[in-house]
Amino acid sequence: MLVIHPKGDLARAAWIDLVEPTAEEVGRVSQVTGLPVPDQTQISEIESSSRLRFESGAYYLSAPLVAPREGELFVVPVGLVLSPRVLLTVRYAEMTSFDAAHAGFGDDAAPPDAQEAFLRILEIVVDRSADALERAGSDCDDLSRGAFRGESRAAATRNLRAALALIGGVADRTSRIRDGLLGLGRIAAFVMESEYEGAAAPSVPRLKAIRADVASLTDYEGHLAGKIQFLLDATLGLINVEQNEIVKTLTIASVVGIPPVLLAGIYGMNFRFMPELSWTFGYPMAIGLIVVSGLLPLAWFKRRGWM
Repeated sequence: MLVIHPKGDLARAAWIDLVEPTAEEVGRVSQVTGLPVPDQTQISEIESSSRLRFESGAYYLSAPLVAPREGELFVVPVGLVLSPRVLLTVRYAEMTSFDAAHAGFGDDAAPPDAQEAFLRILEIVVDRSADALERAGSDCDDLSRGAFRGESRAAATRNLRAALALIGGVADRTSRIRDGLLGLGRIAAFVMESEYEGAAAPSVPRLKAIRADVASLTDYEGHLAGKIQFLLDATLGLINVEQNEIVKTLTIASVVGIPPVLLAGIYGMNFRFMPELSWTFGYPMAIGLIVVSGLLPLAWFKRRGWM
């Protein structure tokens, strides 16, 4: 699918957005613009030399950006080809940040040039990343309150188990957002610091502002990563405490049961001569001894503060 700004003639377009393009669409765009269009394999490369380069009078840039899908964030490789006349973007998934950029360049707006479209996309992606990090920070606050809230033991154990899954989800989202921000920071730095003859020249102050925003957001992500690690350690520690409480309860129960079982075993022996066997109060005495032998360890544990 091709989305063109301004709409109409492909040869006059300043921004051509290729969304899961077919081979025919790629060939037509390449023929009209005179620029090679990178494929999915090329924009998925992880080497810096493959992600950031200048050739044939255009910047060839790529970065892993996050795209929401079914309530989750997924990393989607995005390629950008920036020349003085036209911007090509290549992606293989729907992205709300690009949709927002298209909406900003609607029919009523002034037709953008390639540099304006490029900067607008970077600014919107940074803004959406900031919103996602704010939501992650809010999730961390909710998890922190839930982990340290006084609750019944059963409810706390259930909540801690659920908290582990939530912590993992928040950590995964923030990590993916960080990958996208680092990619944008490298793109902005490369374009701003390059001095290639005949290259596109986006606004340097806006590129500096984008780099500053990326730096502050990556710092905030680092803060969130530390908080997530603390929550993970705290949750695992609380789970260990709960498990220790269960083990302690079972240990006390087993110790308390030893004396009554011992007495019952003694009086259950089938000896011919047992003094209490013919005694009228032998049975009540045995029952009383069994009960007392169970209560004495409980009282001792209670006095020591073990239960």
